[in-house]
Formats: sequence, C-alpha cells, structure tokens
Amino acid sequence: MKFAVPDMSCGHCTAAIEKAVSAADQSATIVCDLPTHTVTIDSTTPQDRLIDVLKAAGYDATPIS
Repeated sequence: MKFAVPDMSCGHCTAAIEKAVSAADQSATIVCDLPTHTVTIDSTTPQDRLIDVLKAAGYDATPIS
C-alpha cells in the first residue's frame, strides 16, 4: 500500500512513521520516500487501520492507487 504523506519532511518524520507502523505490525516493511512525500507499507494490516496509525503519529495520509 502506498500513501501520500505531505507533512513528512525529515528523518525524524520517517523515524516516527516507521516506529508507529512497526508498533501496529512488527512484520511490516516500510519505505519512506522524502522527496516524493510517500510511504509504501507492505503489511497485512488493513489500509484504514494504517491510516489511523499514521494519523495517531501526527501525519495525515492519503492512499495512492
């Protein structure tokens, strides 16, 4: 699943996102791309739950098809 995360702007942001997603699914693979402000997550966690996890970490996320 790929998400647009416009407020992700630095290494601290990526670390916070990775920590939050990993807490929800320890086996998730997370790739943050700062230049494009996108996060790709390979997880069995439902998309809606991942959006909630990102929002709880302080980042609005919009799914990208």
